[in-house]
Amino acid sequence: MNGLKRTIYVLFVIFLLLNVAGCIQSKDTAMNEDNAIDQVSEQDIQTSEGQSDLAVQKEMTMSLVNEAVELMAEEGELAFDNFRENGSKWFHDGTYLSIWTIEGIRVVYAPNASSEGMNVSVLSEEGEGWVNYQWPKPGESAPTMKYTFVKRASIGDQTYLVTSGFYVDNYVYTKNLEDIEYFTRFNSVSLGNVLHPAMVDRDLGVNYSIAHVIIRPGASIGDHFMKNPEVHYVLAGEGIFYIEDVPFELSEGQMVLVPANAKQQIVNNGDVALEFLSIDQPAWAQDNEVSLE
Repeated sequence: MNGLKRTIYVLFVIFLLLNVAGCIQSKDTAMNEDNAIDQVSEQDIQTSEGQSDLAVQKEMTMSLVNEAVELMAEEGELAFDNFRENGSKWFHDGTYLSIWTIEGIRVVYAPNASSEGMNVSVLSEEGEGWVNYQWPKPGESAPTMKYTFVKRASIGDQTYLVTSGFYVDNYVYTKNLEDIEYFTRFNSVSLGNVLHPAMVDRDLGVNYSIAHVIIRPGASIGDHFMKNPEVHYVLAGEGIFYIEDVPFELSEGQMVLVPANAKQQIVNNGDVALEFLSIDQPAWAQDNEVSLE
């Protein structure tokens, strides 16, 4: 079984297992949308006030599937041509419907109509709910988490599974330490930005930064001060933190809040690397750091 078939197989097996176990997330009603799924009307903004973008996207995705099921009930398989129309509410940008027979035949897949008719021989139970799985974004090879709403529909004697989903990292920003690019400062100190709003290609709505700092045994960060308060949280190792020449012993799990404009120095006097997170608000900027060496 190739990668594509395996992913789809997992998707529907998960749906089957969750449905049988009674654990699938479901909702009997959904908001109706007249506009394309990525366009939020004034009414939508009013009804979704206080909701996160992720919550709104979930409602809109579920609404799209529910409307597709209703259209299939009215027009039968003639509705499939509507679902394939590029630029429509059904198919635009990264939004589309994928429709399968309960025997595992894909009958609608707008991004690649040539793959329609593919058989992955998967069965599913009646119902609706959400499933998550790894799937590459268009034009990318690395998979990322996709959250998909699945609903059963019927045309005559034929049963279908109507699905639509979205990529979660479009709404929730995540990053792993292994994906961080590190650079060297103060000779033997490695620093990598876990989060810095100026280094992300979208508005995160935050004005603070988080850096992962690694000080090798025997190394130190020289005397300096920040014009803003700074928080250090120790992940591993031990050392001495001097604030205005007052020594504080550092150990795993310890947090230190450094006042703005306070002279600071950190020394790793242990046998292993001293690792900590450094949090600045506002986000770290060269103009806010003053070296005293």
